[in-house]
Amino acid sequence: METLIERVGVPVVLCEGPGASIGGPQDALDLIGAAFGRADTVAVAAQRLDERFFRLSSGLAGEIMQKFVNYRIRLAVVGDISAHVAASDALRDLVRESNKGDHVWFVPTLDDLDAMLLRRAGRTSS
Repeated sequence: METLIERVGVPVVLCEGPGASIGGPQDALDLIGAAFGRADTVAVAAQRLDERFFRLSSGLAGEIMQKFVNYRIRLAVVGDISAHVAASDALRDLVRESNKGDHVWFVPTLDDLDAMLLRRAGRTSS
């Protein structure tokens, strides 16, 4: 289920778990549709992503992330993905590089998402 929330003054579509697995490009488009015109960020609970997302060789992460980039909607994967990162150097590199940019972020908690949103806006939390 998707819910429109506000985080540090920014509208965010939140896709929490449990729920249907996000397992393909059409699922990404459905989330983009839920955000379109309402929010520029979609926060997805990591547990909602199909396990293939974290195996970069499957191509699923690239397909899903590219949809968000194409529609200029930020994707934030929220949750503990440390086991996946520990198992894959490529995923660790992707997470590190993505978090330097503005299109796809991997954050452990919604509070960490707040910090990223504040940094993007050039503000700091007090």
